Amino acid sequence: MKKAGKILLIALAAICLLLAVGISFTIGWRPFIGPRSRAITNRQFERTPERVARGRYLVVGLIGCETCHTPKDWNRHGAPNQANLELAGQVLPIGELPGRIVASNLTPDPETGAAHWSDDEIARAIREGIGHDGRTIFPMMPYTAYRLISDEDVAAIIAYLRSLPPVRNPLPATQVKFPVNYLIRTVPEPLTEPVHGPDPQSDPVTRGKYLTSVGCGCHVPSDQQGPIRGLEYGGGEVLKGPWGEVTSANISPDPTGISYYDDALFILAMRTGYVKARKLSSIMPFGEFTNLTDEDLKAIFAYLRTLPPVKHKVDNSLPPTYCKLCRRKHGGGDQN
Repeated sequence: MKKAGKILLIALAAICLLLAVGISFTIGWRPFIGPRSRAITNRQFERTPERVARGRYLVVGLIGCETCHTPKDWNRHGAPNQANLELAGQVLPIGELPGRIVASNLTPDPETGAAHWSDDEIARAIREGIGHDGRTIFPMMPYTAYRLISDEDVAAIIAYLRSLPPVRNPLPATQVKFPVNYLIRTVPEPLTEPVHGPDPQSDPVTRGKYLTSVGCGCHVPSDQQGPIRGLEYGGGEVLKGPWGEVTSANISPDPTGISYYDDALFILAMRTGYVKARKLSSIMPFGEFTNLTDEDLKAIFAYLRTLPPVKHKVDNSLPPTYCKLCRRKHGGGDQN
């Protein structure tokens, strides 16, 4: 009996060792010990008229916070906001999410909104993926891209949010299903250094890179390991919701992308949601991008033209077929 017990103990130790090694080399220990997170500071951002104006430009334009945090009328082209609910949050109306994902009420309502969140709690949520209550934010909120937002632009965003009229909109808590609720703990990453944006006098391509990096993330397909290498801005992200099912377009300067665009056509698409006679899906936030200046839209397009061409055909007018490049089904997938 003693010998059998010893063998069993050795076997259990071996299993534990193999399990520990397996976890270390696969998902890691973050799902179990919690996300990386920094302590909140007491910093506050001065609310100047210039910051409020810049913050509005970012929130309702480039960054498109209203796409998720404002209920939309998806039956109308451009998906206009529902009246009196700007940034008041909602349960996201997407059926295939792993649980109930709630976009928070960002207005300064003391009962249901962000009135009692500190400036640094909001900044940490936007760029680092940790909520005011310490929870891991579901990464449908693109904080991995937003970590590139400069410190000054984050201050402007918060100044604008503080200036909004409070809207009382009670919402349930987010509930992410197991095991995703543990797996998402690997995503947040603290910011420990200042983040600088481009100089206002920098060339259009430099400014365009910054604007594109924080505003066009849907066009960079990803998998469990992160962005798919070689398909940067080549489209392929499948987007399902009340707008229907569409796949993000290839916006690289390849013939399968937007090589035929010029400045005028690009601006027209961003302003109207039409590429000549072709109607864009309203999940493409042209309803928000119409608020951007011509100069910023031209800067985005100037940067896109410098990207390596990505040969990846995506055509939402065709039936979905398997694509070996992005490993998804989308229109034109079998032509890649």
